[in-house]
Amino acid sequence: MTDTPQDSSPPASASSTNAVDAEKLIRSLRRKEGTWVEWGQACTALLKAGYNSQRIFEETGFEPIQQNQVSVAAQVYTSMVNAGASEEVRSHFLGKGSDILYEFRILSQVERAGAAALMLTHNLDVDDARQVAKAIKEFSHLGSLPQGFTDTPGDAMAYQCWQLARQKSDLQERSRLIARGLKLASSPTARAQIEQLLVDFTVVPRREAPRLPVYRLDTEEQLPRIVPVVGKLPLSTTDLLAVPLPEEIEPFRMVKFSGAGAWVAIPGWQVILNAEDPVAVLEMSDRLPVPLQGKVEEVLIIADRAQRQWDADSYFLADNAGNLELYWFEQSPNIPILGRVVLVMRPKKIVDEDYTKDGWQIDD
Repeated sequence: MTDTPQDSSPPASASSTNAVDAEKLIRSLRRKEGTWVEWGQACTALLKAGYNSQRIFEETGFEPIQQNQVSVAAQVYTSMVNAGASEEVRSHFLGKGSDILYEFRILSQVERAGAAALMLTHNLDVDDARQVAKAIKEFSHLGSLPQGFTDTPGDAMAYQCWQLARQKSDLQERSRLIARGLKLASSPTARAQIEQLLVDFTVVPRREAPRLPVYRLDTEEQLPRIVPVVGKLPLSTTDLLAVPLPEEIEPFRMVKFSGAGAWVAIPGWQVILNAEDPVAVLEMSDRLPVPLQGKVEEVLIIADRAQRQWDADSYFLADNAGNLELYWFEQSPNIPILGRVVLVMRPKKIVDEDYTKDGWQIDD
C-alpha cells in the first residue's frame, strides 16, 4: 500500500465534484493509492457524482461488491473516529479491516468504537465480528441489563456465551462457550455469572422463534384491482381529469399516484378486517428474521400500528435509531414498538400470466 497522497479526500457532494476531480479519483482507485478508507470515500464520491458501480468497476477494477464493502466500512470507520476511538484502534483499522468494520454497520457510533476495540484487544477475525455485532445489537434491545452484566461490548459477548452455554447439554460445547465468555467478559461480575455455570449444569431449553404468519395468494379473485375514486356526484370534468392514471406494480398490483402516496389491495381475510390501523411494507423473502424457504421473492408485510404491546409469540415493526425494522423479541425490548405483524403475504403463483388476461380461454 502506497503512502497517502496530499489531497486524497473526495468532495462531499455531487455538486462539488467536477470531471477533473472524478478523473483523479478514478486514477487513484486504479492505482490503489492511499488507504482502503480513502478508496471507500472515493467510491462514495463517484456514486454521488453520477457514476454507477459497473462503470466504476470497468474503469478501476474494483468489483461492485468490493466497492460496497469499502464504502460502507469507510463510513463506519469515520463514525468510529468521531465517537472517540483510541489512536491504537484508529491506526490498526486504517491499515486493514474493512471486512470487519463492514459487519458493524448495524451498530451505533459508540457501539462501533467499542466493538472495534474489543476486536483488537482479543485479536478476533471477521467471523467473530459478525457474532460481536449480533451480540451487541441484541444486548442493546434488552429492557434492562441482565444481572451481573454491564453495558460494554465485552459483557454483551459474555452474555451471549452465557445464554448459549445454558442451552447446551453437551459438556464439551458448554465448556467451550464458558471459556469464551470468561475470555471476553469486561467486568468481574459478568465473569462471576459465567463461572456459576461450572457448577450449575442445569440446561435451559432454547425458546424457538415463532413461525411467521405466511400466506400465499392462490386464486385470481383474491388479487383485486385498485380503481381510483373521483368522488361523489355531482362532479365537474376537472374533477375527473384531476384523477391520475394508476400504474400497477407487480407482483402485488401496488398503485402509486402522483406524490408520495401508494395503495395496495389486500383480500378481505379476517386477520386484515380485525386490524385497527394496518400499514404495509415490502421486503424480500430471504431478508426476514426467519428467511422463507423456496424462491426468493418480494413479500408484503402487514402490521397493525394499533397493536404495540410486546408478546413473545409475535413479530413487530420497531424503531431502531430512526430506522423502521422487523424484529422478534424474546424479551420485552427497550426500543419503541410501532406495530405487530399480522400477516406476511407472498405473491400469487402464475404459471402463464398472459393466459389469465384472456377471458375467452376455457379449459379443455
